[in-house]
Amino acid sequence: MKAEPGMAVVAVGGNALIVDPKRESIPDQALAATATAHHIAEMVAAGWNVVITHGSGPQVGFILRRSELALPEVAPVPMDYAAADLQGAIGYMFQRALRNEFRRRGLQRTAIAVVTQVLVDRDDPAFDRPAKPIGSQMDEATAKRRAAELGWVVQEDSGRGWRRVVPSPLPRGIVEVDEIAHLVQAGYVVIACGGGGIPVVTDEAGDLHGVEAVIDKDLASSMLARELNADLLVISTSVPRVAINFGRPEQRWLEQITREEAQAYLAEGHFAEGSMAPKVRAIIAYLDRPDRRGLITDPPNIGRALAGQAGTVLTFDGAAG
Repeated sequence: MKAEPGMAVVAVGGNALIVDPKRESIPDQALAATATAHHIAEMVAAGWNVVITHGSGPQVGFILRRSELALPEVAPVPMDYAAADLQGAIGYMFQRALRNEFRRRGLQRTAIAVVTQVLVDRDDPAFDRPAKPIGSQMDEATAKRRAAELGWVVQEDSGRGWRRVVPSPLPRGIVEVDEIAHLVQAGYVVIACGGGGIPVVTDEAGDLHGVEAVIDKDLASSMLARELNADLLVISTSVPRVAINFGRPEQRWLEQITREEAQAYLAEGHFAEGSMAPKVRAIIAYLDRPDRRGLITDPPNIGRALAGQAGTVLTFDGAAG
């Protein structure tokens, strides 16, 4: 894919800010955000109008762990407030990093973070089946005690201990989408839908209420890209390309696939849940028109991927453009 500049939504994973377990501090995360901002600034310099989204899974876990440790003295932090905290904190990291990048490059552009609420359905089946692990790992006795004290749902996490699990409902609408679109049209690089957005529901009167849930960041990014009518959805990950038969002798990297091929690979189980499957699924949802393109790659290869030299391009019908 040699893509002509247009509007792009770039989804950055929360794990992209944590390079390894030894570099989890906030200054370390800010350095990682600066590295990612460098690659996004290259897109802006090439003429792209960029909207950034980001994950916050590990960071939500840190906030909730701090909250757990402080339980004897202060009330716990509700999940919607934790999401809002992280939209501000991570948005600040990217705002500052991008401002510095734009200044160094002589670009007259400004980044701005928008605290974003995302509507979910009160009747989403996910609320009856919490399954998204969050927070720290615990032994069984501690997990069950906190479940009794705090009303949590807990479960064993793949042999690694017990964790709290929360619902992960589907995004149904982005509350601030008009404001985001206005800022994009005014030339701002917007940071929005952090952590998948703050999950909110409406009551019978139409008022919004936050809920204890986590929205998949890639699905929210896909919805935002559709609602903004973006030309390109970039989902960054830890590998330069998507592969089938990953980790096996017959592994094959994919340079370009159609929406139909991606659906077939998903059905065959080539993409793992919790890693590549949600990313592919999000781009499939975005590719509802022939003029849209999806791209999966790691941050350092974004520029090369836009030049057709890296990444996996996903298209509606096979025409890469």
